[in-house]
Amino acid sequence: MDPGGASRRSSRSAETWRGHIIQQLKHRDRIQSAMFQDLIRFYTGLLEKTSMTKGLLSSSGRPPAEGCARSSLQQLKKTTGELAYKVVELQQQIKIKERVLQELQTRLQKEGGRLAEASEAKRALGDEVEQVRQKNKTLKAAYDALLQRQREAESKLREEKEKEERVLEDMMHQKKQAAARMNHRNERRSRARQATVQKQLQTAARSKVIVDSSSSAPTSRSTSPKPEDQDKSGGRGATRLFRSASASSPRFFSSIREMFEKRRGHSVRSLEEDLLFPVGICLSARVPVRPLQVLEAHEQGINAVRFSFGSDLLATGGTDRVIKLWDVRAGSLTHRATLDGSTEGITCVEFDHMGRRILAASHNKSALLWRLDDSVPKVTLTGHSRKVTAARFTCVPHQVVTGSTDRTVRLWDLNRAACVQQGEVASFCSDLVCSDSSIISGHFDCKIRVWDSRTVNCVQELPSQGRVTSLDLSSDRRQLLSCCRDDCLQLLDLRWTNDRMCFRADGFKCGGDSTKAVISPDGCYLAAGSTDGAVYIWNVSTGGLEARLPDQHSSSITAVSWSLSGEHFVSVDRSRRAVLWSDI
Repeated sequence: MDPGGASRRSSRSAETWRGHIIQQLKHRDRIQSAMFQDLIRFYTGLLEKTSMTKGLLSSSGRPPAEGCARSSLQQLKKTTGELAYKVVELQQQIKIKERVLQELQTRLQKEGGRLAEASEAKRALGDEVEQVRQKNKTLKAAYDALLQRQREAESKLREEKEKEERVLEDMMHQKKQAAARMNHRNERRSRARQATVQKQLQTAARSKVIVDSSSSAPTSRSTSPKPEDQDKSGGRGATRLFRSASASSPRFFSSIREMFEKRRGHSVRSLEEDLLFPVGICLSARVPVRPLQVLEAHEQGINAVRFSFGSDLLATGGTDRVIKLWDVRAGSLTHRATLDGSTEGITCVEFDHMGRRILAASHNKSALLWRLDDSVPKVTLTGHSRKVTAARFTCVPHQVVTGSTDRTVRLWDLNRAACVQQGEVASFCSDLVCSDSSIISGHFDCKIRVWDSRTVNCVQELPSQGRVTSLDLSSDRRQLLSCCRDDCLQLLDLRWTNDRMCFRADGFKCGGDSTKAVISPDGCYLAAGSTDGAVYIWNVSTGGLEARLPDQHSSSITAVSWSLSGEHFVSVDRSRRAVLWSDI
């Protein structure tokens, strides 16, 4: 055989086999290159190796030797095996990645479903937001309409208030004019009566009255006197008869009576104004020594107690928001009535001078006025911003004054139930008393202030021993008693001397910021309750302790009161107990 032809045939068959493999690889490369981009680099290297093999086989013009072809074939088989192994590995990786891809697609589908649900929820929320916006627009329109109506109502209210003020001013002006006309008519009548009396006196002085003495004198002798004696006796008799006639003339007495008598039908003042300050005289107050009655007067602690001006009625006010009235008869207290209407505790009670009304201060920022025959308040005075600590009747009819912890003192007109004057101060007001032309207030800044009752302007400040808890005025309005938190009672002379006396005692301690102390009606004794449940009584003239009344109260005594008759004395405490004392 021709060796050259055999080599050519083997070479041709080898080239055919390689070309076939290359074609298959290229075909696979074309099919899977789109899916396996990461294998492109590997296949590119494989092609480079194939090209290198081609270069080795065709590097010599001579046909390759059989040994060289055999080594090339072995190397190619080896390379092909490696490539086949790598192809198997790559197929396994492809399967793994296909499973991962499938899982990712499954997750993607789930996430797509969730995204669709979220989109649907978003659309629903968007619809709800739009509905809420529409509702808000509707509500805003309604609010704007209500606001406009409120503004119109406030404008009408201001107009009505201005109109009311104008009407009130006109009414007050008309009342002043009517009072002035009435005063003018009364003055003219008074002058006319005085002129009539003067004319009657002049007429009586000029007139001669002849009296027949035979009708009133005993029977005399018929002898007549001498003419000259008759003239003398006639002159003396005429003089005597004129005096008796002018002094005993009925017309004269009626004129005098009309001039000085108070005619109620034509008087400008009322009976209540004429009897504003009934005279009550206590010659000697009794120093209490033993209890006559002990009772649980309220459901909670008692803060205030006061006798009426007639000493036959007692009022107590407590934390239970009511005022109780007690008849004082035969040395005992009998419940008479209960006055309610306050929404918080009572801090102060006060009778008017006629004994027909009672005034109270309350924690609910107001003062209330009752008639004794009605349990519902007749007038409620509101305007303070904090609790009212004191409420008193002034010396002017239909006026009261109040003090509060809002640092104001206010003057009220009961006919209008309105505040007419207001005074401001830098400290809490704890108590008030009223004299003829002034208002006296005690404060927490250790000062006592004197106010003009007409303008409520502070005209004087007096120092105190400590924080003032209560004030009391003597019956002659010359002495002022103040109780202080430094356990001291101070008696101040309100006349020009302004003398002061301080009263203390071992064991006496002021129990709170509203502890009340009183002066006896005769001005000879002072009394106050202590935290130990005992009543302490001092003698004003000696300055020493007159008596100590223990064992009847189990808690701190809050207030005491002395009847104007001087016969009875009452003390109350925080444990609901009231004790009636006397010297019997």
